Amino acid sequence: MSQNYYLAIDLGASSGRGIVGWYEDMATSGNSAVEAGCTASTIVSHHAGRLHTCETYRFANEPTIVDESLTWDIDRLFHEVKQTIAATLREFPTLTSLSIDTWGVDYVLMRGDEPIYPCYAYRDSRTEATFAAVHSLIPPEALYARTGIQQLPMNTIYQLYDDKLRGRLTPEVTDFLMMPEYFLYRLTGIKAKEYTIASTSGLLNARSRQFDSEIVAALGLPERLFPEVRQPGFVLGKLLPEVAAEVGGQAQVLFCPTHDTASAVEGIPMDIDAPFLSSGTWSLLGVKLDDPRTDVESRTAGFTNEGGVGYIRYLKNITGMWIFQCLCKELGLSFAQIEESARSSQFKAIFDVNDPRFTAPVNMRAEIVAALGIQELDDADLLSSVYHSLAHCYRETLTALECNAGRNWDRLYIVGGGAKNKYLNELTAEYTGKRVIVLPIEATALGNIVVQSRTTATKMP
Repeated sequence: MSQNYYLAIDLGASSGRGIVGWYEDMATSGNSAVEAGCTASTIVSHHAGRLHTCETYRFANEPTIVDESLTWDIDRLFHEVKQTIAATLREFPTLTSLSIDTWGVDYVLMRGDEPIYPCYAYRDSRTEATFAAVHSLIPPEALYARTGIQQLPMNTIYQLYDDKLRGRLTPEVTDFLMMPEYFLYRLTGIKAKEYTIASTSGLLNARSRQFDSEIVAALGLPERLFPEVRQPGFVLGKLLPEVAAEVGGQAQVLFCPTHDTASAVEGIPMDIDAPFLSSGTWSLLGVKLDDPRTDVESRTAGFTNEGGVGYIRYLKNITGMWIFQCLCKELGLSFAQIEESARSSQFKAIFDVNDPRFTAPVNMRAEIVAALGIQELDDADLLSSVYHSLAHCYRETLTALECNAGRNWDRLYIVGGGAKNKYLNELTAEYTGKRVIVLPIEATALGNIVVQSRTTATKMP
């Protein structure tokens, strides 16, 4: 029996990586990651068995400034996607399938086969005025009742309405493709919409799990941009011949849960369903539910109902490692040095990490000092305050989550890059009183791979 290898391309807002996975119980004797040329391998016990993974390629990603706007260089990113596939095929020439997950809300407008530039990044300030304009047409209470999505200016709904106001949605615009949909289209030539990433748009009906035609009509958006939404596991097809020639091989391409948090949740090896914290640039704290919660309490508490694999991800978006990422650059410190400095301080003042002032500050340190209202603050005290403020926010969010869901849990699973932050994990356990289960694994890639393996078993010849 031949070995199945699955490539997860996990494209985040600060970096991208390619991770190959394969199951031990399907492995043939003598076939190892080292023999295949993989230099770093890990083994994760998962629901479906012992899953081997190894990283094959990594690259940096950050928005670029074009005409004073934050944008994504989608051409460079697609080049890196192809480089990831090529590097993987050199080590694993019999690749079974691949898929791509990315951050949410951002998209590419299309004119037939051509992208329309610029491709804006979600931290760009262009939607500040649009936010109120959308709510003048659809009251926020009514919008939440239909979508269940936390209303943030970065959401796709506000970005698309801004495109309309700027005259960008001309009759020649044929599609808008969310980030993973765009890159998968460039690989296969197939345009399709995927549920989990579409759910971040603020345009999907939480119950029908399709685009909400009444919202689209109320905003005067072109109906042609909102076709049927497909579920994770939908097979797009093989790589285009020209792409296959360039990367040096062939593979099936399909939809994983293309929103990275959806893949991360699917990748958590939970003993029981319990709250999870996907800790990265954003901290996503929530739980799996069968049905959306679109009540007033959920809306006022800032919870969102995003799509999962057969369930709703009821969660809250919290400003996470983004604060540390900015401070690392400003202070010239590594993450390890920041943690060491914070531990040395007894300063525990709390500020609101979700204040919009921290979305895209010119100077993160200055904004934190202003939020605390303390002029003289050394770096150790400032960093300690960030740690305690995040842990405090996690506690407040868990309390609201349990109240709204009508349940209590004794544990919290933490995954993602932030799971490696030991001090924050310790404070999270202290503040929440929960049994914190830290899984410093590439949960997003694992979930991507798990769905690919299921699809191989059920849909592929």
